[in-house]
Amino acid sequence: MGKTAIAMELARQLGAVYLRIDSIEQAIRESGVIGLHLKDIGYRAGYAVAEENLRLGRTVVADSVNPLQLTRDAWIAVAVRSHVKAIEIEVTCSDPEEHRRRAEARVADIAGLTLPTWQEIVDRKYEPWVRPHVVVDTAGRSVTENVRRICDVLPQV
Repeated sequence: MGKTAIAMELARQLGAVYLRIDSIEQAIRESGVIGLHLKDIGYRAGYAVAEENLRLGRTVVADSVNPLQLTRDAWIAVAVRSHVKAIEIEVTCSDPEEHRRRAEARVADIAGLTLPTWQEIVDRKYEPWVRPHVVVDTAGRSVTENVRRICDVLPQV
């Protein structure tokens, strides 16, 4: 019901390239080349793959936690270099109890991926957004309802 389910369904409906930072980072970890602390390597790989696909004229749905302005700016820079418009979407859950229940009930769908604990989610550094963006509140809403909300604000792609 959260960010990943919405991003996957949105990509499916749009026929877009689906790019998930968790998948990229887990593949890097499994390569054995780098330890657990990847810094920004997964994001940098994601930016490169997104840019190549955008330059091919593909729509890209990037599924990533973007709590920092730095990463949000980097995704916008990818769009600028590719001469396309980026639409930033912040997925939130305004009901803390529902958010916690979802987080604690999740099961990793990527082999070997360790999901963050509720405390790690709560403690994650978050910087407020400084430019207009679409906010989707998942509290009490289905994936279908949330994707419909996003599609309603998207230009025709």
